Amino acid sequence: MALGRIHTDLALETKEKFEEDHVEIRGVVIEEDYNEEKDIKTTVVKIETENGAKTMGRPQGIYITMEAPNMSVPDEDYHREISKELARHMKTLLPMKKEMKVLVVGLGNREITPDALGPDVVANLRITRHIIREYGVCGMGEDYAHSVSGLVPGVMAQTGMESMEIIKGVVEETRPDVVIAIDALAARSTKRLNRTIQITDTGINPGSGVGNHRNGLSEETLGVRVIGIGVPTVVDAATIVHDAMSHLLDTLEETEQKEFLEEMIAPSLHSMFMTPKDVDETIKRLSYTISEGLNLIFAKVEE
Repeated sequence: MALGRIHTDLALETKEKFEEDHVEIRGVVIEEDYNEEKDIKTTVVKIETENGAKTMGRPQGIYITMEAPNMSVPDEDYHREISKELARHMKTLLPMKKEMKVLVVGLGNREITPDALGPDVVANLRITRHIIREYGVCGMGEDYAHSVSGLVPGVMAQTGMESMEIIKGVVEETRPDVVIAIDALAARSTKRLNRTIQITDTGINPGSGVGNHRNGLSEETLGVRVIGIGVPTVVDAATIVHDAMSHLLDTLEETEQKEFLEEMIAPSLHSMFMTPKDVDETIKRLSYTISEGLNLIFAKVEE
């Protein structure tokens, strides 16, 4: 079944699309792991060549996808396990330094709930840069400590500026070792909404999943390593229509599928995005889960 113009920010879903069409992509390696005890499936997509990047339509790098069916359920113990897994994967992508200067950027609009993930994560972080600057590491009561600062740049409609312009200015002033950018994503599959976390060392493109292309945040644009963390909170409305008709489409030839979809899926549906009705509670829960994962790394939170 063709994806057409259906949006997705997940590298895993892009790879699945090619597998459905029986297309082999050279230069892309897939590693899968399922933890039965924790009920967490992890898929690592490694784009290793320029050919693989061109075919996938994504930069070369590592894309780690954590899928947990109960991620949207209010179970503190389960979310603690997700936080630990997030921290474990993050450590494989971070610079190997005893003391790091970290800038965590919460992308998105806190006034729109499905887009408030990034700002909410920053609000839950244990910020330490100001304490270390004022009192030194001893002010943290530790032998060593990471310097963590947070930034919520808002969106262009609120500031009149690209997020990248604001972030670049802060990076030049504070000179962090790494930038961690958190954003809400768009998914191809409704089953992955609020149940999936993608981590990548290629940075992030704000708004790309919903067609609002902004300047990307990457090592190339900011001059510092950028790690992107995202959770799909919306799905293209055309996807829902497409999936609802999937059984009917399977009975048609490829050319007939294309003609049928063009007739049935109005162009306006490709600019409409849907989110679950309980998104308010879910975003609060997931933002805390992600922030706790980062706190486990940088703030030495007791596990």
